[in-house]
Amino acid sequence: MSRYDRPSLALLGLGPMGEPMARRLLNGYGELTVWNRTVSKAEALTGLGARVARSPLEAAADVVLTVLPDLSHVESLLPGEEGLIAGWSAKGIARPILVVHGTVSPGAVAAFGERILRDHGVRVLDAPVSGGTVGAENGTLSIMVGGDENALRSVTPAFQVMGSTIRHMGPGGSGALAKACNQIVVAGTVTAVSEAMLLARGGGLDPSVMLELLRGGLADSEVLRQKGHRWIDSDFTGGGSGKNQLKDLNFVLGAATAAHLELPMSKIIRSLFEEMVARGDGALDHTGIVRTIAQRSNALSDA
Repeated sequence: MSRYDRPSLALLGLGPMGEPMARRLLNGYGELTVWNRTVSKAEALTGLGARVARSPLEAAADVVLTVLPDLSHVESLLPGEEGLIAGWSAKGIARPILVVHGTVSPGAVAAFGERILRDHGVRVLDAPVSGGTVGAENGTLSIMVGGDENALRSVTPAFQVMGSTIRHMGPGGSGALAKACNQIVVAGTVTAVSEAMLLARGGGLDPSVMLELLRGGLADSEVLRQKGHRWIDSDFTGGGSGKNQLKDLNFVLGAATAAHLELPMSKIIRSLFEEMVARGDGALDHTGIVRTIAQRSNALSDA
């Protein structure tokens, strides 16, 4: 089968993750339709061969990948004369696959998948990704998938272009739950490194040397490799936001409640990110949590 015999593919949402994912697909999969609320972002990919859709209706394809912040954004693309459901119907696509790559509530996406399959025959895969923008650019994302295995087999050729680790985790919602587990580690690491770097600075250590030591030992992580410079130069622009990290932690604790589990560290870290957002830093990269922790120390020293 040639690359062009594969299911037709569209990607909706060309933000920090969606745009490099689209580039990978254009280079390694074949034809791709793209849509974004800001049309100029989609048009920037025409040089790579992207077809630009002016509406979700035009973007309807056998497989539609969504790279959007939350499930409500995905749901908003479905109804109406210019929505995906109308598009699938107009194109005679009887059993489309809708992939939710964003980090969403496990319970909510499972219920969404059941509903849209029952009402419209749309198969939903929750397939959040991990690896950051670097992983998206390099095609080395980790993709954790919940939903129908037959649907996953149809989408696997596209996933293999974007990711190096692709795992089916179980029924609908399982991919989102795996991402929640991932986000516990990410948020915990970001917070722990922030405390370590503050302590190093407070004790007069060179933060650049401290970073080198962390990266050379057991404390090394992908967070340090991708984001270590942020603690050195205090540049917290761009990247995964503190606001989104808080959203993810709320999903974590919601899933914990559903499983009758107590996650004390996640609760403490969520409270810190609540402070970060409340003080107006929510749009910064989540490594900006160091500012919130430092502010606590300043408040203690001023007391």
